This record gives sequence, structure tokens and C-alpha cells, in this order.
Amino acid sequence: MARRIATVALVVLVGGCHDPGAVPAEGSSGVGSTGTTAASSDSTSAGSSSGTVATEGPDPDSSGSGTTGEPGWEWALPEGFPEPYVPPDNPMSAAKVELGRHLFYDTRMSGSGTYACATCHLQELAFTDGRVTAVGETGQIHRRNSMSLANVAYNASLTWAHPFLTELERQALVPMFGDNPIELGLDSEAELVANLAVEPLYADLFAAAFPDEAEPLTAPNVVYALSAFQRTLISGRSAFDRWFYDGDDDAVDEAAKRGYQLFNSHPAECFHCHVNFNFTDTAYYEGASSWDVRFHNTGLYNVDGEGAYPAIDTGLVEITMEPGDMGHFRVPTLRNIAVTAPYMHDGSIATLGEVLDHYAAGGRTIADGPNAGIGSESPLRSSFVPGFELDAQDRADLLAFLASLTDDAFLTDPALADPWQ
Repeated sequence: MARRIATVALVVLVGGCHDPGAVPAEGSSGVGSTGTTAASSDSTSAGSSSGTVATEGPDPDSSGSGTTGEPGWEWALPEGFPEPYVPPDNPMSAAKVELGRHLFYDTRMSGSGTYACATCHLQELAFTDGRVTAVGETGQIHRRNSMSLANVAYNASLTWAHPFLTELERQALVPMFGDNPIELGLDSEAELVANLAVEPLYADLFAAAFPDEAEPLTAPNVVYALSAFQRTLISGRSAFDRWFYDGDDDAVDEAAKRGYQLFNSHPAECFHCHVNFNFTDTAYYEGASSWDVRFHNTGLYNVDGEGAYPAIDTGLVEITMEPGDMGHFRVPTLRNIAVTAPYMHDGSIATLGEVLDHYAAGGRTIADGPNAGIGSESPLRSSFVPGFELDAQDRADLLAFLASLTDDAFLTDPALADPWQ
């Protein structure tokens, strides 16, 4: 695996943590290839393409089963959470996680020495950045919003619309070495290793994390450690969890309880896409029966009356080249959603209230300008976004429920915080 990562790092030079390009995962060879499962977008009102693509799941040599970690590693999981899937070639260990935490917050991870992974993923914002769209270390403005890293260990696909990026070890290479857009701006693995080697602390951290290696400070090991740390970014101790899982009836107010009922019932029926413990329909974990990857068109744009999205970002269609996949994006988790504004793949909706209005309308209407169009009339809009009536009480209740998903302990957990301060 280390040799494979080292090779991929030199060729995955498009895409991004926020803006993935159309490079398939190494070894993927289309529908029916070994170790793949079907990824699909939902049916649309016009019966357009299902968006089925080939998506690499677990390493076929692993028999679909990960490994929890090295001796002494134990998951401290919230009630209702399954064990995350861990690739067999990167078992969890406390030393590896601690190394990954240092790397995540280290600006030496960038070409200019001014950017870290944490620059675009702030703990207090559930590891988002509060911007409309991300900004790279060269000042380049990206086309996509920074996704939350909360519960990223459970994501069956990573980034907004790239079905082939299914493991953190592979995805990490893109912000490090990618140039479309530039994120961390590293030119080579040699540059990365040289940047880190000047910090004396890393000699001990790498040796502890990879004790069987004579020269453990390598680019592949950086990727392994970063991935291990990110798998510990687990959020499941919100007020909602204390009420729903722990039985504390006073943890949330009556408005949030009504909002949760509305969330799961007619007419809102939000649960179709925001389902399971992570409130998303794209999840994978240890013991899961399938590696499901799904994408949806929510009627955010309809610039030509036929469902087109702005040319700057057309979503899944850029990868699959299937016309029916226009405007399809992955469903993000709703956990900590109240602190991760602005919303949607391009950050074009500022508040949660406006998000509810968008879905209640069955799509967004833009009255004028280059993106003008009526999203609710898009023939590519998901059948899960039909629109519904939403009175003031319903709106307030839904917002109260969404606010109850904020996990304050996660946002302030010192074990996830910057170790350099």
C-alpha cells in the first residue's frame, strides 16, 4: 500500500478536497470490475439517467472487512454508532492518531508554509471554514464549499461529487499535491518530507507511529497518519443524541421534538436523503452489507430550462459524462449543521432558514442574472425534492431540531484541537 500511495501521489494532480477533478481511482475499470459496487443517484422526475458509476469499495484482498487497530486501540463510540471501516493496511493506533493530529494543524504541510489542513477545516465550525467557497494557499478561490469533516470516517465517498474517492488515504493526496485547484500547494513528496524534517518533534512522533520502519518519515506515512486522525473526528454527543439514544427527555425542547417528527413524516420527509445515525444516505462502516454511493440534484439551478447547472460546476456529470447526472452532488451530514454555514456545494445559500425555503419550494428560483431559472421546474430534479407547505411553526420546529444536532463537546474536544499551541 505504501508503494501504491507513493505512486498515486505523483499522478493525482487534479481535483481537490473541495473541488475534485475527473480522475478515476487507481485500478477502477468500470462496472463489474473486482472490488467495486454500483453508486447511484436517485430517480428524477423525468426519468433521466440513474447516474450509475463504478465505485471502488474495500480492498478485495480484505474480504470486505477492515481492522479496528493495533493492540491497545479502542474506539470510544457514541451510542448508536457502528465501528468505522479501517483499511487493513492502515490499522489505528494512538501514536499514529497523535502524529496525524500534529500534521493536520501543521503549516509545513503546504508549499508556502502558511496553510494547514486545519486552515479550511476549523474545529469550532465542525471542521469547515465559514467561507462561501474555500481559498487555497496561493489565494486561489475555489469553486466549492469546504465540507465538514465530522464523521468523515463513515463517508462512502469523499468530496462533493467524486464517486471514485472512497478512502481517506487516497483523498488526502488531492489537497496535498493537486493543482486544480491548488490547496496545500506541495510540488512533490520530497518537498513534503523536507518541510517536516526540520521539526525535531517529528523524529519521535513518526518513530512511535511506525516503529517497524528504519526511516519512518515518508510521504505515505504522512497520509496514513492524517487518515487515522481524521477517523477519530466522530460527532455523536449532541442534545439530540442525549434525547434520542440516552433517553434524556429534557435534553431537547418540545419544538425540536416536533421538528424531528416533521423531519421524518409528511410533508417534509427529509429522512429520504438524511438518514441513519449520520443523517446522510451515503455511509459505510465495518460490517456494512454494501458500499452505497449516492448523488442527488436538488433543483438548486435550472439555467436553461432543461436542468443545467452553471458551467463552473456541473457536479457528477463531470465524472460520469452521463447527461442525467447534471447537478448531482453528495448529501452532507446534518450533524453540526447549525455551525457550518453557508450551505450547498457552492455556498450559495447563506442560512438554514433559506435552505428550508429552498426545499419547501421544491427547488430554488433565481429571478435574474446569468444563473436565472426555476429549479422546481428542472426535469433533472430529484423525486425526493417535490416541495411542501411549510408554515411558520413548522419552520421554527425544523430549525430547532437541526440546532439540536450541534455537538458542543466535539467542537471543543481538546483531543481534536491544535497541539502546536
